[in-house]
Amino acid sequence: MTGMALRVGRAAALTLIAGTVGGAALLAGEALVARTRRYAQPEMGLTLRATVGDPAAPPLRLVLLGDSLALGVGVDQVADTVGGQLARLLSEGDGPAAGRRRVELSSVGVSGSRSTDLATQVARALLGRLPDVAVILIGANDATGLRRPVEAAAHLGAAVRRLRAAGVEVVVGTCPDLGAVRAIAPPLRQVVGWAGRVTARAQTRAVHDAGGQTVDLAAEAGPVFRADAGTLCHDGYHPSADGYRVWAHALLPAVSRAASGADRS
Repeated sequence: MTGMALRVGRAAALTLIAGTVGGAALLAGEALVARTRRYAQPEMGLTLRATVGDPAAPPLRLVLLGDSLALGVGVDQVADTVGGQLARLLSEGDGPAAGRRRVELSSVGVSGSRSTDLATQVARALLGRLPDVAVILIGANDATGLRRPVEAAAHLGAAVRRLRAAGVEVVVGTCPDLGAVRAIAPPLRQVVGWAGRVTARAQTRAVHDAGGQTVDLAAEAGPVFRADAGTLCHDGYHPSADGYRVWAHALLPAVSRAASGADRS
């Protein structure tokens, strides 16, 4: 009986090792495919400033910071980016703090950015006339690069703190649901989805401690992205115009409240 138990135990151990090695090889192969996949590239026109709304309406200066998602990679018109769609909604008086506005939109986001890159973006955002509201979309590259969530969140918190010290209201859309992207195959998709959730939780704590507001994009928009492939552009990773519209509506209540706070300051 003892000999049989030893043989069973040895076989189970070998099976576990083989499964672990095989699983690691599968993940490594999928990571290589994901890295070499052709993704949508930034459109040069998306870096331009835009003014949306009635020229006679009260102005609201809105700036976006972050990665390719803040810049609008995946679409080719400013109006289809998350910033452009937010600007339109705000200019029309949608949201809890209703009132038509002239939104002066700009973006200092850079495709591929991680939270460590936010310091430079904050410096650019604070040049010249100060924005009233800053929206930060960051974290996907931290999560897919398996950066330590607490360290990445600390850089985000420092950026929020600098903006708040300058009198800028800040809304952060935390790391989106990476488990919804179709450019990454399972089981790697589940791994990066988990990393995204851990990153988002760390971001939420850091942003609140720094005096900013957060919107849980994974909770608010993730189910829609999982159900509808049309929310992603042709590369299966970046949002389409429809996807950015979903995000804009998710962000709108917090951004509208932030705009109201900027009015009172």
